[in-house]
Amino acid sequence: MFSTAKKHWVLISASAAFVFLVITPTLPFIQQVNTSLASPKDHAETNFRAPKLNVWADLTATEAEEVVKFLFENTNLNLTPSSLATSHENQILLIEVLQPNKSDALNYLVGSYTAPDRWARVAIVQSATEEALIVNYKVGPLPVKKATEILALDFCYNSGRNYVPNPLAHQAELQVWALSMIMNISDITQALLGNEVDIFDPNGLTAGGRISFMEKHIMIMWMYFALSNPTGGTSTLLPQGLYAKIGRTTSFSRTISVKLIFLADASTRNSSNWKVLQWYYNNVLYDTADDLWKAINTPGFKKAPVNSDGRWTETVDFSHGHGDRSKPPPIMVQPTGARYHVDEEEKYVSWMGFEFYMRTSSDAGVALHDIKFNGDSVIYELGLQEALAHYAGDDPMQGGLEFMDTSFYMGRLMFELVPGYDCPAYATFLSTSYHFGENTVVNNNSICIFEHTADYPIQRHSSNTRVSVSRNTYLVVRFVSTVWNYDYTFDYIFYLDGTIEVKVRASGFIFAAFWTGNEVNEDEYGFRIHDALASSMHDHVLNFKADMDVAGTENTMVRLGVESITMEYPWDDDRIKPRNTMHLVHYPVEKETGLNWTRNSGEMFIVMNQNKTNEWGEKRGYRIQPGSGIGSPTHLTILNSTALGKSALWASQDLWVLKRKDTEPRSASSLNFLDPLDPLVDFSKFVDDEDIVQDDLVVYFNLGMHHVPHSGDIPNTLMHTSSSSVMFTPFNFHDRDPSRLTSQGVQLDIKPKGAKPRYFGETYQKGVNLEKTDLEPDLTQFGGSSGN
Repeated sequence: MFSTAKKHWVLISASAAFVFLVITPTLPFIQQVNTSLASPKDHAETNFRAPKLNVWADLTATEAEEVVKFLFENTNLNLTPSSLATSHENQILLIEVLQPNKSDALNYLVGSYTAPDRWARVAIVQSATEEALIVNYKVGPLPVKKATEILALDFCYNSGRNYVPNPLAHQAELQVWALSMIMNISDITQALLGNEVDIFDPNGLTAGGRISFMEKHIMIMWMYFALSNPTGGTSTLLPQGLYAKIGRTTSFSRTISVKLIFLADASTRNSSNWKVLQWYYNNVLYDTADDLWKAINTPGFKKAPVNSDGRWTETVDFSHGHGDRSKPPPIMVQPTGARYHVDEEEKYVSWMGFEFYMRTSSDAGVALHDIKFNGDSVIYELGLQEALAHYAGDDPMQGGLEFMDTSFYMGRLMFELVPGYDCPAYATFLSTSYHFGENTVVNNNSICIFEHTADYPIQRHSSNTRVSVSRNTYLVVRFVSTVWNYDYTFDYIFYLDGTIEVKVRASGFIFAAFWTGNEVNEDEYGFRIHDALASSMHDHVLNFKADMDVAGTENTMVRLGVESITMEYPWDDDRIKPRNTMHLVHYPVEKETGLNWTRNSGEMFIVMNQNKTNEWGEKRGYRIQPGSGIGSPTHLTILNSTALGKSALWASQDLWVLKRKDTEPRSASSLNFLDPLDPLVDFSKFVDDEDIVQDDLVVYFNLGMHHVPHSGDIPNTLMHTSSSSVMFTPFNFHDRDPSRLTSQGVQLDIKPKGAKPRYFGETYQKGVNLEKTDLEPDLTQFGGSSGN
């Protein structure tokens, strides 16, 4: 039966890659979810204030309520409240702040200009028309007043449109149709899967679908069947090897110019337009269910094994375990309070020379703005753009499966963090809020900020008479987005020398394939990992934007090559001339382009300001390099993906250096998944051969990995085996290492009778008294509810 667990997946399920069908009494696109949570101990100062307003901050609940009222007063929109709307009516999808142009924001931050006007981005689900669409508008200026207006939001989409077709506007009808279809083939499912699978049992059979856009206006969906596990969420480990191909033609016009929705009669969306085109079971295609049923009843028919649930899918083991498990592990404490400062109202953070603003978006989570170090500008904007997973396999599901995770609204899926586990108990926890439909969704404690000391020093050196060593402390801004089967942990990490690291780790249940025992393609796409389960190879590619402002807005990207060379030096003996050695070669990147990490790290990518030098006359810069993940970040293996179309062309190379434009604020749109062949944002149009020497540069870079799951990924993928990061490291940016003024450590002068320690930075002079909650937080109130 269709699972009723996690009902908030209903909207997200209408993706170009995947549809997870759930039967729910709520509206077909959104169910309002409020996760009001217990607040851990607050360590932030109450009197610390940001120097300016956070001009990137999302709308307040009051601002969103005013916009909702304004929209409903506009009768041309023909809106129905989300709680009452059907798939034949118009409703509000989401409301969030529209980011100001960079020039306006900088004028305010560095000058005497007033803050830029605030505008809202509004997405409307338009279903009360023959052609169902999702349409973007901008509403402003805010707060709502006589001058406030609603306009088409299209300047930020290089398609020139402010809408995408919505091929699954009638999702509720499709869900009912699919449920009926499953019930009508109960004889087949019971014959293949056994009587233990009851389609009326919420823990029984569930179904999901992979949508493919074959060409303009034509799409098909392969539906797969799996066992459901509403409490454990393990259905992606429990495919049953039965697939149905469903088809329907659409008729979306490309000539529509949507500026404002006017009153219109809803056309009938008839579920009879859908039909099962083929069935696939155990490597055999069948044209009809009758053909499959006849084959089942034919002597010699080979049934595949049933992929049964059991303890093997449980993520924890509450048995005794290893003997030393009874002892709690070491933990970090913060006895004297936080050394960072947070203005929670403005989401502004200061730590050891770093300062920056935070914002959240419904689709991409936390981004940072106006990052400075010791007063110098480094990065104007740093944030996630899109998270892609692309699979390969020898069944109809894995063979074309791909996810565009911002279509799941990753910001909205930033749930409560577990103190003492996701983040140290002493961390500062912040809430986030989003505006879906007419309601504000609050996720408390969904961001944590903490300082941490690494298990290795930032600097050390020993000599015959002296040892010096410095503790390596760093600041972390962390959030976790749970996108169905995967939990992505995102970190922005700040180091004492001015380095900034962006890191992602993944854990959760893999989207596994059914194991048929087909020896022809054995281990071609993965490995057998359970009785009737195979791993499924896939690429993770997560795209980030870094709007570089290294010592100002005029920057140049330089490829600094480390190259071999044969040279003759006058001091060399004739017997060893010429000498084989190496040298540095500077290659300024003069045009917009894409780059890949070079073999043997043979080039360094440095963004530098040609007009700003340090004390030694060297151009100030920041190097961009792979960070501390399990390997160099990857790009997509598949070129010209038939599943992705033009929706994710940023994934074809490791990083891109481009000229910044207000009309290109994002490398992707969360609505690209609905129209991959003609997406709202086509990244290929960003790279148009413009000159970029000493210009305002944006670097789009990818994190990710080629994930080939193995038996160790059962039941969960482990974070230390699935991490990826990129670092931005000062390169001649300073006159010398600035961490000397902020690191803490000891210098030991070695004497005949022992060492004489000299400490730099304060030390603990006495013991500390800790409460139990400093060591193990009270989690009994985790997930506790309160009002919006």
